Parts: sequence; C-alpha cells; structure tokens
Amino acid sequence: MVYESIIEATEGFNSKYCIGVGGSASVYKAELQTGQVVAVKKLHQSENGGTANLKAFTSEINALTEVRHRNIVRFYGYCLHSSHSFLLYEFLERGSLVKMLRNKATAIELDWGTRVNIIKGVADALCYLHSECFPPLIHRDITSNNILLDDKCMAYISDFGTSRILKPNSSNWTAFVGTFGYSAPELAYTMEANEKCDVYSFGVVTLEVIMGRHPGDLISSMSSVAAHQILFKDFIDQRVPPPTDQLAEEMINAARLAFACLNASPLSRPSMQQVSQQLSKLKPVPSCRQFHTVPLKQLI
Repeated sequence: MVYESIIEATEGFNSKYCIGVGGSASVYKAELQTGQVVAVKKLHQSENGGTANLKAFTSEINALTEVRHRNIVRFYGYCLHSSHSFLLYEFLERGSLVKMLRNKATAIELDWGTRVNIIKGVADALCYLHSECFPPLIHRDITSNNILLDDKCMAYISDFGTSRILKPNSSNWTAFVGTFGYSAPELAYTMEANEKCDVYSFGVVTLEVIMGRHPGDLISSMSSVAAHQILFKDFIDQRVPPPTDQLAEEMINAARLAFACLNASPLSRPSMQQVSQQLSKLKPVPSCRQFHTVPLKQLI
C-alpha cells in the first residue's frame, strides 16, 4: 500500500517532484494521502535493469535501522523492487546546508546562533555514532551537501550509503569513498576506515559554516596563513553582522576545534566525543575589542 501511495504521489516518479539528483540516486518530495510529506530517495537503475549500487543501498538500510538520534535524519523504510528501489525519510524543509550557504538571501537567515547550533548538532550526531553505537559506525562522507536542515534550521546528518560499521579485531580496510575537499589527507595513501576520517570532514564543514564557503584555499595554505596577521573577524562570513558576546566566544572556540580536527596526523585529532564536550562548555564572554583583535594564527 505504501509502495502504491509513493508511485501515486510522485506520478510514477515524475521529474516535477524531483528535488535533488546525486550520483547513485534521485530524491523526490511526496505528499501521501494522509497528508504526511516524505522524501523518497530512488536509486538509479543499472544498464541491465537492476538496482545500481546495491551495496550502498543495503549499507544505508543497515546503518539507519540501528541509529536513533535527534540530529540524524529519520528513516521510515525501504522498498527493493524490480521496477523501483527507494528509501523513505522524513522531509526536511530547508534542504541541504550547502544550498543555504551558497544563496545570499538564505545565508543571511543563518545567524551566528543558528550556525553554532548546526555545528553542535553535527558534532553530537557524530559523537553518538562513534562513541554510543556498538560497534561504532563511521559515516565516511560528511559534507555540507549531506547535512540537511528543517524549518527551524536544525541540522540532520543524511546519506549513509558509504557508512561502515567498525568491526573490532578485524580488518577495516576498504576502497576509497567520500568527497574530495572533505576527505582526510591520509586516504591518499591508506584505505583504513576509522572515525578520524569523519573528524577531519567535520573540521572542514565547521569552517564552511563559519566562513560561509568551502575553506579549500585556507586548508591548503594553513602554515602560511598562520604567519600572517589575518584577523578572525575578517575570516568569518561577512554577509551576516559579526557575532557579539557569548556567540563571539563560541565561534572562536568552534574555529579552534575545527583547526584541531584538520591536523595532518589522524592520531593528533581530537575524538568527536571531545569535540562535542568542548562545544557544550560555557566560555567566558570576551570583550568586543578582544574579539576584533583575535588573529587567526592564534586559533590554528
């Protein structure tokens, strides 16, 4: 019955209901007869008519049936069918974080309080996956495109097609997955899956939230940036008024943690549990003058 309702609501997956297209799937918005709105992730079909990337499909099902967290997208069910294979999720109104940041009008809606909560939400979800799930689960593709926002701009991690359960006392070597620009540098020479890869990706996303754009140039030249007197106030997204009081200190703290997550050595990166705890600690309120004079090199 649910299968038939999805087909009816999307008129056989008509393109007018499509709200996003990825490498392995397309996402549709469907309003069921009950009035409930859901997101339907339909896998592309392979050339022989089967389901393309069935491994990613089953990985996502296995991961999402085991996790329950307020900052992880809610999974309702799935259908494996000869004509259509799809996954069913809650529909999140604001779409992806990257979409919000790229558009000036919507980026302005993301004030500093909202951005702090997005960073904290992603950190809490990753802490849950790494430290509270047994065995631990790593996402392996944390990007601003895989973080969705609801109508209140609360963050949810999505797309667990590349996720992997870390099995104790066994090999966790794997083929490369992830997104260039977010993947940890050690994946260029080792394919061992571990949680420190997610930590690195979290650092990239956090700087993206703070800067309002992908920090690629900054990451590639961090050592030279540290040698120059770039001020933190000039480093943050200039499309929104600068943070004040407690929010100013929280953004400085988030940036400091992000740079620690980007350490070239995986062993030197903090755990997501440490990051989550540090983000939750109350910090002393800086003076306005102190915020405006903090050099970036002090945080790297």
